[in-house]
Amino acid sequence: MSLVEQFGPHLPYLRRYARALTGSQESGDSYIRASLTALAEDPTQVSSDLPPRQALYRFFHVIWGSTGARLERADDAGTSPEKRLQALAPIERQAFLLTALEGFQVSEAATILGKTVQQVEELISKAHADIEATLSTKVLIIEDEPVIAADLESLVEELGHDVTGNATTHTEAVAMARANPPGLILCDIQLADNSSGIDAAHEILEEMDVPIIFITAFPERLLTGERPEPTYLIPKPFQENTVKAAIGQALFFHPSDSKVAAQ
Repeated sequence: MSLVEQFGPHLPYLRRYARALTGSQESGDSYIRASLTALAEDPTQVSSDLPPRQALYRFFHVIWGSTGARLERADDAGTSPEKRLQALAPIERQAFLLTALEGFQVSEAATILGKTVQQVEELISKAHADIEATLSTKVLIIEDEPVIAADLESLVEELGHDVTGNATTHTEAVAMARANPPGLILCDIQLADNSSGIDAAHEILEEMDVPIIFITAFPERLLTGERPEPTYLIPKPFQENTVKAAIGQALFFHPSDSKVAAQ
């Protein structure tokens, strides 16, 4: 089986993971390119004893650990603590993202990270504590299904955030964002009047810098590799821990925006 056949189906999700881990599309894609280059040069570096997806993520972490901040742009060096953390995310967040966002079992995450199951469980607990300590913010929900919107609102409020409203169309979303600028947006891509949540998100981003988490039944529409892809993308039906993980990461990488929005 060729490398493309083995690992191709898993690359869109590895790109998503890398971007969530680093906090930016550019940085995440740099690590993906380095991993693919190393893989092409010596395919035997990838374990043949593991399922392809698990083997690919494990290899990515080998590259991540060996390259470190050397893949970051020179103008990022020595900047704020947030920038440095974007380049070298704490190990507990890696464990949390692998299990909550990527859906690996704890034992699989332990293999990927080269840790014991107990160590990974402890890392995940630490990540939960970090997320609970995240600054509260205002959240705009863009979702046309009432039950899902209500579930998201309950989850967001459980984490200590305030929901500014629930928009069901492109027009409503833009109007609500302008009237009460949020610190975070949870966004579907197929809205009530057949308008696009993607278009609404782009219009909002033209006016304000705010992290957006897409929650959709059609992730393939965004994971195409043909245009800029979202850092935070969750497929429906979603797991609560997955949404919590993404919210924690999004706010961690946009601390200043969250503080302002919470005022």
